[in-house]
Parts: sequence; structure tokens; C-alpha cells
Amino acid sequence: MRNLEEYIQLLEESQNIDYDLSFEMLQDCSSQIDKKLDYSSRLCINVLNNWHKIHVGTKSAWASQIEALGFYPYLNKENIVLDGTLESIRRYKQDSLFLQGKTHHDEQRKLIDKIFSHINIVASAPTSFGKSLIIEEIVASKIWNNIVVIQPTLALLDETRRKLKKYDSDYKLIVRTSQKTSTEKGNIYLFTAERVNEYVFTLRIDFLIIDEFYKLSGARDDERSSSLNNAFYKLYWKYKPQFYMLGPNIDKVSPGFLEFYNAEFFKSTCTLVDSRTKNVYEDYPNQIGPRGKKREFTEKILFELLLEHSAEQSIIYCSSPDRVRQLAKRFADYCVNHIEKNPEELPLSEWIKANISEQWMLAKALEYGIGIHDGALHKHITNSIIDYFNHGKLKYLFCTSTIIEGVNTSAKNVVYFDKKKGTHDVDYFDYSNIKGRAGRMMEHYIGQIFNFYEAPPTNDVIIDIPLYDQSPIKDEVLVQINKEHILKKDSQQYKDLMNIPADELEIIKRNGVSVKGQKRIIDILMQELPEKHDRYYWNTKKFPTYHQLQKVLSLAWDNLITTGETTRPMTKNGLTGFTLVYLSHHDEAYLIKNRFDFLIKQKEYERKPENEIYDAAIQYVFQTIRHWMQYKVPKWLSVVSELQKFVCEKKGLEAGDYTGIANLIENGFIPDNLSIMLEYGVPATAVRKIQKKLPKDILQDDIWTFIKENNIEEDESLIKYEKEKLIQNL
Repeated sequence: MRNLEEYIQLLEESQNIDYDLSFEMLQDCSSQIDKKLDYSSRLCINVLNNWHKIHVGTKSAWASQIEALGFYPYLNKENIVLDGTLESIRRYKQDSLFLQGKTHHDEQRKLIDKIFSHINIVASAPTSFGKSLIIEEIVASKIWNNIVVIQPTLALLDETRRKLKKYDSDYKLIVRTSQKTSTEKGNIYLFTAERVNEYVFTLRIDFLIIDEFYKLSGARDDERSSSLNNAFYKLYWKYKPQFYMLGPNIDKVSPGFLEFYNAEFFKSTCTLVDSRTKNVYEDYPNQIGPRGKKREFTEKILFELLLEHSAEQSIIYCSSPDRVRQLAKRFADYCVNHIEKNPEELPLSEWIKANISEQWMLAKALEYGIGIHDGALHKHITNSIIDYFNHGKLKYLFCTSTIIEGVNTSAKNVVYFDKKKGTHDVDYFDYSNIKGRAGRMMEHYIGQIFNFYEAPPTNDVIIDIPLYDQSPIKDEVLVQINKEHILKKDSQQYKDLMNIPADELEIIKRNGVSVKGQKRIIDILMQELPEKHDRYYWNTKKFPTYHQLQKVLSLAWDNLITTGETTRPMTKNGLTGFTLVYLSHHDEAYLIKNRFDFLIKQKEYERKPENEIYDAAIQYVFQTIRHWMQYKVPKWLSVVSELQKFVCEKKGLEAGDYTGIANLIENGFIPDNLSIMLEYGVPATAVRKIQKKLPKDILQDDIWTFIKENNIEEDESLIKYEKEKLIQNL
């Protein structure tokens, strides 16, 4: 009898599979189910991929085999009829009870049954398992009234929001901390961990979902792990909700966690896609590399590979946003002489040319079906690129690790082109998640991973949970844990926290950032006030001077940046300067031109073409706005504002208030009640154009109804792209 790889080769290369060969494969598949389930699954998937070649006399028996493996969605996909009565009964039991037209595969059904038996679940399953479909199953059941969904990125939350908006008659979708809960129907809170910690919940939470739960791990050195630990702790111990944590490729969680939280670990390796690996580096020994002539050669091999597979979609993993953009630009330049432009201009291209620059590399890349995805792009651009890619309007997606955790998308091919994640080596866990994007269930039976570097060595992935283990644990998590849950009350770390005055500790806990950093800021303010009161006294009615803003941001920079946090290319003084310019000029085109004028005078750019300098300016401005203006600076201003209020009250001084300016910066100078449109993927340019047509005091929950009833999405000042982004939400 042949082996699996021989069968796959025959399936791919033969015009037809005769009765004897088909029956031989069937016997082998059946005999291996109990011994090597992955073997049988791969063989069955490859048979399905070549279903039209299979001898008709064996198809009924193969249908039974597909059913035995639990691949029920594929029975529907291929319109395969089961002959056996028991098989047919089992098949119909796999149909979703709440999602019309959806059929679950066997492993999905097992997981769903556990959840609906009210068991707390920590689930690990491959990317193509369909874990997010189970979130919709939970919502569609309407069993749980108030549900919190925590996801790591706003892009992922927006994708979830769009999937769940069909349930708005039963649930109010809450995406911003300024929205009020509904008492007339259920509520679904779609929040990052940080927003959970900021939000004041007024109703009982019945169900908690944590997507990408591996971000609880302190060992993986994610600066946001403390926020996720605190969010889980806050909700669980206040409401004791049922919970469902999900993530990919995890072998174990902290010993004892499951028992303590009355949970069950569900691990599945089931995938309905066969992932094939091609080690490109083996074909070119000592020729693959990131620098010099090796870089040029490696990129040439990549570009030839991508065009060879131009009939399919490909995701190309890169180490950093800079790498993404440079590589995508060079591939677009390569395409000029090798393929035709897309015949139809994508609406996003029109927006880029009107609002950013025709010289931006993305404008040209889109013309050749090339997209980019990284953490520095505007939300609406990221959403549009993923939408275009998912609908086949883009063939190539150059991305960073954001594609692992920031969005749900897959492609026929995944190219592992860099072996770094930022400055660190990609580990086995991240590689597995990158690889998991190859192939999309119900669209591709086969996914391909092309390795330009050797895959990292395999190892068990064990997720530590600091709020439970408490060894090690960051102060920011430990300070939030109730005394009865502290494992080492005699530890020096805990004693140091308890030595902080109770009133100071309370405000430090509320702010949720570096404990030691906040304590240092309080001590500095205690020393400097009232003598330097003028440096700290400013508010929304009067924008700060350079020295006032520098004082506050320097306090934050020196004390709130966490160990290992990357700030480059930003500097402390540069942050003050950019923030002031941003306060004065909200126009991105102005900021980009300002940065371009600065760069063109720098020695390192004196021989570079103008379009490359524009690319560098755009990347800097976008990255600064996304990371610093929309996240760090507003948070820092809010924290320091609260700390100086606390000290001013103690000293009998009138306090400043920076929260209004923090909100302005975070919302891109869109009024707070209208900024929900930014959350929904509408560009700020569109919001500003229609702002005068909306009542000044309109509630954010009423915006979409008002726009629809007054046909504002058809406003003549809006370009096609802006109209589309509005219509998507009506």
C-alpha cells in the first residue's frame, strides 16, 4: 500500500482516479482514523479537493468516510448525499440551531455542546477551525443577555461588530465607553481590554468572551497583557459570568487555573484545510538573505513566485511596517513590466490621491492588486484593504504580525518571508499562527506555506496567567487583586504596594498604568506644587504652551514607559513638537508636507527620489497618529491630569484639566458624539464634510438613523469612497 504523499501526488497528477485506486485510498483512510487521525483527515481533504476525479462507484463510501471524520460542512459544499439513515440523522444534528444554513464540523459541535452546557471553556484550535463562528452562535442563541467580547485590536472588533449587527433588534452593540447600556434589550460590549477597564458596567454581565487569550501571558512580553489580566479579573469577580476564551496552537495554560476558575481546557488540532509546506530556502542554499546582493536575489525569487501563483491570493509576512511598505513598493515596481494594471480603480485609491498624495506607494500598489496591512495605517484604510482582499479585489497582502492577531483573513498561499518579528526572532508559536493563515475553510481545501527561512523549532506552548500564578506578576496586575486572592502577602513586592498611602493607591489603581511611575509623578508634583503651578494649570478652553505641554508629556515619558517598550523613531522632545503641531493643524496633508520638508534636508535622504521621501513622511505621520495621538498621548494626558488634580486638592490649588484635549487628540478633533463614526470605519474627511448637516447635540446612538432618514450619505461633497463607507453602516 502506498503512503500519504504518494496518494496526494496521484490525486493531483491523475486525470481520473479509477475504482481500484480510489478503494485502496478509502481502505487506508478508514484504517488510520483511530491511529492517525491527522493522516486520515489530510487524505480525505485531498480527495475532496479532487472530488470530480473520484470514481463514481466509490463516492457513496467516501461520503460515509467524510461523515465519519465529522467534515459536515463539506458534505453541504459538495452537495454530497448520505445513503445511510443513521448517517443522515447524524448529519442533520450538525446543523446550527440558531444560524440558518450553517453546519458545524464534528469538533465545532463538541465545543458548542460544552458551551451550551454552561461550562467555562479555554479553547485552543487552529485558525481554520472556525472559532469566531462560535461567537455568533452564542449571540444568536439569545440565551445570555449581556455579553462582553474582548479582542486585541479595534480592527478585529469592527469585523465582529459587522458580523453581529444583524442582531441589533435583540442586542445593543456598544463599541465606545461613552455609550450607555440598554435596559430594553440585551447588550454586547465590543471592547479592547483597556476599554473594559475604563468602562463602568451598570448591568450584570452574563457571558465573557476573550479572543486571542494568549495575550494574558506575561512571558510573551506584551505590554498590554496587564490590561487583559485586569479586565478578566474585574469582570469575573464582580459578576462570575460564564466565559469562553479562544486562541490558536496552545498546549496548556497555567497549572491550577482551570480548577480555580471552574473551567475546562478544550484542545483540537482539527482543521478542514490541508497545509502544504515548500521550503524555498532549500532550493537556493546560501543565497537567501535580507541584505545586499542576497536581498536582491531573495526578492526576485519572491516576486517570481507571487506572479507564478497570480491566479491565487497570497499573504506575505514581513518583520516590520517599514519592511512591508518597501517590499510592497518594490513588488509594484516589478509588476509594471510583468502584468497589466487592474482595469478598475478601487475607491480607496481615489481617497488617497485626494487626501494624502498621489506619490504614496499604496496608490500605485493598489493598481496592481497589492495591499498592505500593519499597525500604522488608519482604521478605515485597514478595513478597506481587508474587505478588498476578502472579496478578491486584491491578490497580494504584505503584512506584519498584525495579520496574526489583528484581523480574520486567510489566503491560498502564505509566504514566510522574514524570520523576525520587529527585532526579535519569530518563535514557533507565532510561526504556527502565520502558517495557519494558509487556506480558508469552505473556500480552499489546500493551503500552501512557502518558507524562505527555516521554521523555528517546535515546542509546547504554555500560556502563563499572571493574575493566577502571581509569580512573576507586574505591579499593575497585583495592585488590582483582592487581598483574599493574594498568594504571597509577605512578599516584598506586595508590601511595597501596601505601603503606598491608601488615597494615592486608589487613584493609581483607577488609572491602570505603571504603579511605580504614577507614584513617582505624585511625588514630583508634591515637590513642585505650588511653585510651578503655572506649568500645570491649563485646560481645554486654553491650549497649553510648548513649555506646559512639554512638562506634562515629559513627566509621562520619563515615568510611564514600560520596560522593553519601543519608542523609536519618536523622541521625548519630538513628541511635544508633533502634538503641538497636531493641535494647531489637524490636516494630515499638512503634517505630511511638514515632515517631508524636514526629511528632504537630512543628509540620509539627499540622494533619494522624492516619492521615497514622501513614503517615509507618510509612514512617520501615520504611525505617530495611530500609536501616539490615538493611544499613548491621550492616555498619558488623562493619567497626569488625574494625578495633578489629586495633588492640587491636597494643596488647596485650582487644578488643570487635560481630559478635554486628550479626547480631542484621540478623536482626531471630531466631536465626541460623532467620533463613533471613526470606530465604524468612516474616514474623518467624510465626518467633517457632513458634520454641519447633523444636529450638534445628536446622540451617537441616533447618528446612523438620522443619516439614513435624511439621505446624507448622498451628499455631493462626498467622494465615492466616503459614500461607500457611510452606506456600509446604514
